Amino acid sequence: MTDVNDPATRTELEAAAFRRLLEHLRERSDVQNIDLMNLAGFCRNCLSRWYREAAEARGLDLPDPAAREIVYGMPYKEWQALHQKEATPEQKARFAATSPGH
Repeated sequence: MTDVNDPATRTELEAAAFRRLLEHLRERSDVQNIDLMNLAGFCRNCLSRWYREAAEARGLDLPDPAAREIVYGMPYKEWQALHQKEATPEQKARFAATSPGH
C-alpha cells in the first residue's frame, strides 16, 4: 500500500484535488467571484495568481492571462462575457467590509 505521506504521492493527490477544484469551479460558473471572495476570501483570480506565483518560484514565465486560462478553462475575457454579472450593491458592500485592501 502506498503511503499518503510519501512526498511524491502527496503531490499527486494534491494535484488531483486541485484539478477537481478547477473542474468544480468551471461547472459552477453561476457562482460569481465576488461571492467566493465574500464567503471564502479567495476567488478564481486568486487561484490563477497563486498558480502564476508557483510557476515564477520555479523560474517559469507564466503571464497572468495564461494562468487565468488554466483556471477558467478559457480566456478570461470570454469567461467574463459568458458568466460574469454586475455585482449588486449588497455584494459590493460586503466585499468592502470583508476584504479591505484586496
